[in-house]
Amino acid sequence: MTITGAVSRASLAEAKERLEAVIPSADLARLGGDLFAVLDLIDREHGVRRAVSDPSRDGAEKAQLVQILLEGKVSPAALGLVADVARLRWSKPSELSDALEILAVTAEAARAEAGGRIDDLEDELFRFSRVVEGEPKLRGALANPALPADNKLGLVNALVDGKVTDATLALLTELVLRPRGRSLETGLADYGKLVAQRRQRLVALVRSSVPLSAAQRTRLAAVLAAAYGHEVHLNIEIDPTAIGGLSVQIGDEIIDGTIAGRLDDVRRRLGTG
Repeated sequence: MTITGAVSRASLAEAKERLEAVIPSADLARLGGDLFAVLDLIDREHGVRRAVSDPSRDGAEKAQLVQILLEGKVSPAALGLVADVARLRWSKPSELSDALEILAVTAEAARAEAGGRIDDLEDELFRFSRVVEGEPKLRGALANPALPADNKLGLVNALVDGKVTDATLALLTELVLRPRGRSLETGLADYGKLVAQRRQRLVALVRSSVPLSAAQRTRLAAVLAAAYGHEVHLNIEIDPTAIGGLSVQIGDEIIDGTIAGRLDDVRRRLGTG
């Protein structure tokens, strides 16, 4: 889910602006789901995807095609937004699909935000990713293309039913049923980043040998926010192998303050590790 072309990056930025304009008046309980449904259609019907992303075709013509295909099948807000996206220029068809997925995830994040649950959404996606990583049989079942969709949904519901936000369930369902060529772990990481971007926050993976108190979490988040110039959301993992201290990863950068990390550094310096 990466927009690579310069033309497509500009179009994605404009599409996001149009989404923000739609959100205040949209039915957020439907918007994300409708956008995911359109994404599924475009991914399945390659001819449709080429037609609505062809940079040589007039934008108004592409928007009219969207109206014909989708009118009465999705909400007016979703229809108008997809028509606007079709009017934009995309470097290649797959990048229009990626843009629609980004908009759909962002719409679900907006739904959680409107209900005061965006922090829960971030945490729930992270916790589910850790469950999947720790349960190879579950991961294998959810990724098995031969397992019927109803069985996969049954597994997801058995794990999270009544325990997560509606937005979280919607995103998990989408990733399990339509992974779009990614592993479940990669998809969860992609969606987690998009949810964090909704609040213009960085996500820090914190590994600690012991649980952190609320005061310690608040203090750590404040220190990291001051260092990076953005609010930082903490995903905290208890890792007994850390021995002591903290290891913090933000993007590709790792700030390792654990005793184990310092011992490894000493071994490297001595040439014994």
